[in-house]
Amino acid sequence: MDFDVIFIGSGHANWHAAVTLKQAGKKVAIVEKDMVGGTCTNYGCDAKIALDGPFQLVEQLNRFKGSGVKETPAINWPELMAYKHQMIDPLAPSMDGLFGQMGITMLKGSGVITDAHTVMVAGESYKTDYIVIGTGQRPATLDIEGKEYVHDSREFLDIPDMPKRLTFIGSGVIAMEFAAMAATMGREVHIVEFADRALGAFPKTYVDRLQAKLEQQGVVFHFNEAVTAVTKTEGGLTVTTKNGLNIETDYVLGATGRIANVENIGLENVGIDASRRGIKVNDHLQTSVASIFASGDVIDKTQPKLTPTATFESNYIADVILGNDQPISYPAIPSVVFTMPRISQVGVSVATATANPDEYRTQVVPFGKQLAFEFKLALDAEATLVFDKAGYLVGASVYADDADDLINLITMIINGHFTQRQLNQQIFAFPSATSGVIDLLRSLLPKD
Repeated sequence: MDFDVIFIGSGHANWHAAVTLKQAGKKVAIVEKDMVGGTCTNYGCDAKIALDGPFQLVEQLNRFKGSGVKETPAINWPELMAYKHQMIDPLAPSMDGLFGQMGITMLKGSGVITDAHTVMVAGESYKTDYIVIGTGQRPATLDIEGKEYVHDSREFLDIPDMPKRLTFIGSGVIAMEFAAMAATMGREVHIVEFADRALGAFPKTYVDRLQAKLEQQGVVFHFNEAVTAVTKTEGGLTVTTKNGLNIETDYVLGATGRIANVENIGLENVGIDASRRGIKVNDHLQTSVASIFASGDVIDKTQPKLTPTATFESNYIADVILGNDQPISYPAIPSVVFTMPRISQVGVSVATATANPDEYRTQVVPFGKQLAFEFKLALDAEATLVFDKAGYLVGASVYADDADDLINLITMIINGHFTQRQLNQQIFAFPSATSGVIDLLRSLLPKD
């Protein structure tokens, strides 16, 4: 064999396992046709968060008007974009160099599986004991008139200046996050959604609260609308819907979901079935071919398709190749919408709990009002907690600027099956925002 393991794709779904296996003495190769590090590192979550910081600061400063703050700064998008490039652009070459220093072979080009132990890259065939597919997802595209005028999230995260008028097709996580940024800058924003609400996977109470805030900033929502065409005009673009709506705009972003990258990688050569949802795997993340694994967003799964999930799966696959025979067991997985403020959730959803009152109870904790100064006057910050019949915390949703950090704390409490006694054994920094939430939460947990 040329290698012990060949990874197709260099994102989080693969490189964590590659590093672990190389450190364990395995001969490892990574195949990459695009940028080393994959979507999240180069033109996904990392790039978005690099741009996000000033918007969060403006959000917080606005709440202190009349309490010591007179004016809030304006955001200069070209300067912010230059900062993003300064932070993000070096990551891919740095990772490429690091992998090389470790002795991981980088194979540049498209990887095609030709049999259960062979991958072809740039006309060369490489033999391997195991293959790991971590090719991720890509934005879905609408097959409509004028689709060439519709941009995707990768392009939005690289625009040199923020357009004056933006229209988002879809109201999922990507659209809502980008729309919140544009609205904060005072841009004209329209969101066109086929369904009857935004962010269908998140609690309606908090989504409605976020939507109302965005509407106050001037965002216009158009629900139950299907976009049929985007046409170029003298003044910009026109977005047309099936119901006859016409929106004049300068920039159109399609955010209608993502589909798995399963084409042109040779799955048909080894009989692996796949769909837009991804590749089916067993409880060891193996495909129908035992020597071929799948990892990350390319898997057809019910778990959230997120970077941390991909990292978890990557680490698990490394353990399996090194001898672990236990099936994968997912913990509670948090997810976050990085808007202003943020919405996060983990574990049993509020909708599930509400639909099953014999199994769960919910408790609303308005910590923004109860801990006003700790949470920087975010009076509408709130959490809805889900408890099982024994009183253990099994789920939560949070609406707050700090919802991303708070959901991580709550996730540890859920996965640790914490009781009051266990929390009482810990000492937390005070007067921090998280310590206040812990104090509110501990009395709701089982005593022992």
